[in-house]
Amino acid sequence: MYGISILFITFIRIFASMKTFPCAKINLGLYVTERRPDGYHNLETIFYPIPLCDELTIEPSAVDSLTVTGIPVEGSADDNLVWRVVGLLRSEGLSVPPVGIHLDKRIPMGAGLGGGSSDASFAMRMLNQMFELGLSDDDMERRLSHLGADCPFFVRCRPVFATGIGDQFQPIGLSLSGLHLLLVKPADHVSTREAYSQSRPARPPHDLTQSIMRPIGEWQQLVANDFEASVFPQHPTIAAIKRDLLRCGALYAAMSGSGSSVFGLFAQAPDADLLRHFAPHFTFTTIL
Repeated sequence: MYGISILFITFIRIFASMKTFPCAKINLGLYVTERRPDGYHNLETIFYPIPLCDELTIEPSAVDSLTVTGIPVEGSADDNLVWRVVGLLRSEGLSVPPVGIHLDKRIPMGAGLGGGSSDASFAMRMLNQMFELGLSDDDMERRLSHLGADCPFFVRCRPVFATGIGDQFQPIGLSLSGLHLLLVKPADHVSTREAYSQSRPARPPHDLTQSIMRPIGEWQQLVANDFEASVFPQHPTIAAIKRDLLRCGALYAAMSGSGSSVFGLFAQAPDADLLRHFAPHFTFTTIL
C-alpha cells in the first residue's frame, strides 16, 4: 500500500493480548486557506504515513490500567487519547471489558507528526477487533473525529489530500517508495496556537494535488508549508534544519504540520556525516 509496510496496519495476536504499531505522518505541503466563522481555519495539505511508530499493547485485565513508557507524556492518564477512546466506546453502550493498556511512546510530541492521534485510532481498531464490536472503518472515523481532526486519517493510513480543518479526506495516488526520509525534531516547542496566530490565510499559489504529481525535484518551488513563515522567525533552529537538509542534497524539505519537526526526502541514504550534524536533535531515517 503505497510503500507502507503491512506491519503498520496488521495486528499481532499474542495469546489474549494484541500489539500494534501506530505510525506517524508527515505533511507534504500545508496551506492555510481561510479563517472560518467558528474561529478555526480551513487547510489544504497532504498527509503521508511514515514508518516511525509507537508500540501499543492491549490485553483483557481484571481492572482498567494505562502505563506509558518511552518519551514522557504530559497530563493525566484520563486525558490520554488512547484512554479517551475506551471511554468513548463505553459511553455509546459498546461492550469493552476492563483492559490493561501499555503505550511505548517513540513518536516525538509537539512535532507535527500526529503521534497521539495515531495512538487513538490504532487503539480503537484494536478494541474493535478484540471485542468484535462490529464497527466499520467509516464508523470508527466518525467516532474518532470527536477526538481530533486528523485522528480519522490513521484508520486507513493511506496518503490523502486533506481539506476542511484537516478532517476531510480524499485518497491520492501518491507513492514515495524508494526515497530516503530523514526526519529531524529539535527541542523547540511550537504550539498550534502560536503557529496559527501569525498565519495569513490565502488561496495557495499552486494547486497542491497537481503540484505533488510533478517530479519531486520541482516540489521546492511549487509546494510550501504556510506555517514556516510564522514559525521560522521565532525558531531559527527549525529554519536552520531545513536549510541544512536542502544544502546537503534533499530533493525536498519542509516542516511537518505546525512543527517542530522538519523532514528531507533524498534519492540516496543520508551519509554518516549528515546524521552526525543533526545528532543533538531527535532524528529518524528510513527508506520509504
